[in-house]
Amino acid sequence: MTNSAAGPLGFLRKENIVAPEGYNRWRVPPASIAIHLCIGSVYAWSVFNPPLTRQLGVVASSGSDWSLSSVVWIFSVAIVVLGLTAAVGGKWLEKVGPRYVGVVAAILWGGGFIIGSLGIATHQLWLLYLGYGVFGGAGLGLGYVSPVSTLIRWFPDRRGMATGMAIMGFGGGAMIGAPLNQWLLSTFQKAPEFLGAENTVNLITEGGRRFAETAAGKIEVVVASAQQAAQFGGEAGVYVVGTGNTGAAATFLTLGIVYFFVMMFAAFQYRVPREGWKPAGWEPKPSAKRMVTQNHVHIDQAMKTPQFWLLWVVLCFNVTAGIGVIGVAKTMINEIFGDLALVTAAFAGTYVLMISVFNMVGRFFWASTSDYIGRKNTYHCFFVLGTILYCTIPFWAASGGVTALIGFYIATMIIFTMYGGGFATIPAYLADIFGTMHVGGIHGRLLTAWSAAGVLGPFAITYLRSLSKENAIADLAAKIDPAAFAEKFGAPIAQLNELVAANTVTIAKLMEIAPAGTTDPTATLYNTTMYCMAALLVIAFFANAMVRPVREKHHVENTHSDVVPAE
Repeated sequence: MTNSAAGPLGFLRKENIVAPEGYNRWRVPPASIAIHLCIGSVYAWSVFNPPLTRQLGVVASSGSDWSLSSVVWIFSVAIVVLGLTAAVGGKWLEKVGPRYVGVVAAILWGGGFIIGSLGIATHQLWLLYLGYGVFGGAGLGLGYVSPVSTLIRWFPDRRGMATGMAIMGFGGGAMIGAPLNQWLLSTFQKAPEFLGAENTVNLITEGGRRFAETAAGKIEVVVASAQQAAQFGGEAGVYVVGTGNTGAAATFLTLGIVYFFVMMFAAFQYRVPREGWKPAGWEPKPSAKRMVTQNHVHIDQAMKTPQFWLLWVVLCFNVTAGIGVIGVAKTMINEIFGDLALVTAAFAGTYVLMISVFNMVGRFFWASTSDYIGRKNTYHCFFVLGTILYCTIPFWAASGGVTALIGFYIATMIIFTMYGGGFATIPAYLADIFGTMHVGGIHGRLLTAWSAAGVLGPFAITYLRSLSKENAIADLAAKIDPAAFAEKFGAPIAQLNELVAANTVTIAKLMEIAPAGTTDPTATLYNTTMYCMAALLVIAFFANAMVRPVREKHHVENTHSDVVPAE
């Protein structure tokens, strides 16, 4: 036994968690799923977008509140750090084992929430980025890779199914996280001080912000609609900024503590098979599938092959096409179909929940299916079907009505099964191409594609949406009578940019005074983004089509003969 294996943390290392003879391999997947359920709650991030963008105004965004684009990037940072940490942690995982990595992941993920809670409570955005984005993202990366290579070794007879189980929980994290987050937010939230109906309060506008003149002096306020106030049991009117609580800080603190303990318990359930172990009665056979190798490629050599970079593009573009939509899912369905009575806050919350359900189901379904139709054909299905579905979303958005909502719902849910399926199938794809010796480390490095997608996806959807929003507001303002505009917002139309920046002017508020017959442009804000996502899937299709078996010169016996695994 090495010194490191016998040190103070030696009980965490893989040398000391080798499963005894007769160990039931089915005891390992529940631990993997538990950790992935905890870190998979990152997919419920969009539930936090509304409260974080009105942390001070509470019922509506105030001029000092964080913008949607600044909040969305917290999710992006977490995903970027996830990929970078997985790239480094994957090789470390092969050295120290899954239990050690799982314990560190629990500390980082739980601790990230606690630091984020402090950032929300003090309204310091950088602390939220540091806690949830950096520390939490590192916990995501380590927690994500911790079970993958272990389960592939426990289930050599069903690689796709094994990775589907390992990663299924990550897709299902929001299934638990979304309703849990909603419940915690509603438990801790508090409505701000109500001053009265809009027409009963003396309001003035300065620098794009709204203020009320009271006996105690001038105080900043927000004007909430009936729909906004109803979420807090209030009524339409004027509310004092800084006197309420969205419940976000307490929710983050609670989640950090719960996730820490659950992940620590699960990490201690990990076991690794002894060297040379294989399922009873199973013998590896030369595969009839040309894409499945019986050889191995060293982790450092893998990055020198074209196959690694083709699969990097495949994963990156598949993730980019879905991750931006996931980050703003709740906001998107509210903006496109918010005029339907059916689309309430509860409905939008359920939509986020169903994304998680289909994401999770897709991970297991597509990964298991790939055991029969092959990994390459599975990705072909993703890209052909996904391109068609993304192109239908603008059609459903423009159509409006319940039928369009149903079409939109079905299209996006199928997309999310393939988004999740892509994550679950890629480890088995890598094992087929590069062998199992360093698959965990290779998988970790490939997840840098997820980091890139974590930037590209949210950037595309927020940037393109922002351009569409600016154009829509300018077009609407041009149609509105300047006197009506000044009466509504307490400032001339010449101050439009200031009023928009302070969240005083929105598309919804402009529509209240727009001429009869004016079409609400909200439903079209995401059209350009959807077409761009479809184009990315077309590129990914061709990258996947170019994947071929690795040439013999890259096999480990020809590059790293000193580490050739024993047969």
